Amino acid sequence: MNADSSSRVRWSDHAAVLFDLDGVVTPTAEVHMRAWADMFNAFLAEAGAPGGGDRAPYTDADYFAHVDGKPRFDGVRAFLASRGIDLPEGDPDDDPAATTVGGLGNRKNAAFNAVLARDGVVAYPGSVLLLDHLRDLGIPLAVVSSSANAPAVLEAAGLADRFVTVVSGAVATELGLPGKPAADTFVHAAEICGASVAGSAVLEDAVSGVQAGAAGGFGLVVGVDRGAGEQVLRDAGADVVVADLAELVPAGAA
Repeated sequence: MNADSSSRVRWSDHAAVLFDLDGVVTPTAEVHMRAWADMFNAFLAEAGAPGGGDRAPYTDADYFAHVDGKPRFDGVRAFLASRGIDLPEGDPDDDPAATTVGGLGNRKNAAFNAVLARDGVVAYPGSVLLLDHLRDLGIPLAVVSSSANAPAVLEAAGLADRFVTVVSGAVATELGLPGKPAADTFVHAAEICGASVAGSAVLEDAVSGVQAGAAGGFGLVVGVDRGAGEQVLRDAGADVVVADLAELVPAGAA
């Protein structure tokens, strides 16, 4: 975190600002973390579960290393591969009870939606301050999220009208765009906003998302440190790292 972060970012230099959602705009990354942990630990503890491999409990370190920021089924594949667990791929519409990549991914999604419906979501106050500032500047904004639930989260947070487009995991699948750490979903969002890649800024809390912004050659990549670690985000390609988006609002603008 840098005390002069706001002075190092001139928002007027950017033609579009592209936000990740979970962990950047809303604290739903915490809900995702709990849903992943509940799902994987239940699976790992199942007596006689197929696939072999290392059945030690799933941890937050597993989340940041293998799951954070990736499309849901990619996260399942990456974690299982890290443990040497071999499961059938199945299908994206598998029943959550199925012991397949598709089934585990849908099991996790069901857990996330249950928590969202029960508890709702409130955006980070600092993120709303930055959204307000960028709205005052008239800069087009987009959300680029690996989650298929992104539109529902934005509606629950009362922010759906702030963004020109929401490139969710469902949209990426529909368009055949590879997910983060590939840059394609961010590139697509910039195009919809009428901006070039070089003229767009990316704001991300996940290593895979920061890598996507850096790989795509975006004009600015901001890492939001919600637990991944400042140096880890810098090593992934972040130009600036902050702990809260309020740090990027110029003094007197809030």
